[in-house]
Amino acid sequence: MYRPFDLSGRGAVITGGNGGIGLGMARALLAAGAQVAIWGSNPDKTERARQQLADECGDARRVHAFVCDVGDETQVEVAFTASAMALGRVDACFANAGVSSKGTLMTEMSLEEFRRVQRINVEGVFLTFRAAARHMAAHGQGGSLVATASTAAVEGAARNSHYGASKGAVTAYVRALAVELARHKIRVNSILPGWIVTDMTERSVNNPKFADAVLPRIPARRWGEIDDFGGIAVYLASSAAAYTTGEQFLIDGGYTKF
Repeated sequence: MYRPFDLSGRGAVITGGNGGIGLGMARALLAAGAQVAIWGSNPDKTERARQQLADECGDARRVHAFVCDVGDETQVEVAFTASAMALGRVDACFANAGVSSKGTLMTEMSLEEFRRVQRINVEGVFLTFRAAARHMAAHGQGGSLVATASTAAVEGAARNSHYGASKGAVTAYVRALAVELARHKIRVNSILPGWIVTDMTERSVNNPKFADAVLPRIPARRWGEIDDFGGIAVYLASSAAAYTTGEQFLIDGGYTKF
């Protein structure tokens, strides 16, 4: 076994860990030996995910769940404090929670709709990372911060401008924090998923017209799955990534290259 990938004794927080990519990350982190705290805004969905993960890893003591709206400052602070207490220490924090756009033309978009997306996708990352960075700097052992962005950060997507703006902001924020937080031994990176089968993308990937247009542009010739994000999550949480910071990792089956 390549020991740097062993996460035994480490604690990880995953926002939006009750489904989609976050659930795939949590599953892999547990398999690598970590304890996890998943956050979700839907209490029932979050509890179901906790039970599923506990059943899969065979040790309910390593899985914790908290209900949190990441756009709410007080809720983030409370959830992070509770997570740190449950885990003992947070070594990795995945700011994965996000909301999608409603396919609105920019010229017809309300300020309220624009702000709805920024509140979770940008402000939620800020609030989550601020809590995690304070904790990691205080315990002095460093850590890993990882934001889930999107290929929308690097390509132009019509009717998706405010979502693209939010994810582009996240990648820029990550680069700045990588420089700022290095003195505390905190690494900061982003993951840019392509078209992945999740609740958020269900309508699109199940639309034959959409699939006929997009699938031929994916060299891997398939939609991504949530478990495709397990490897990158384990890597970035591990000591194998000790010299990796400020990077953006495209996990898209080659979509942005073709």
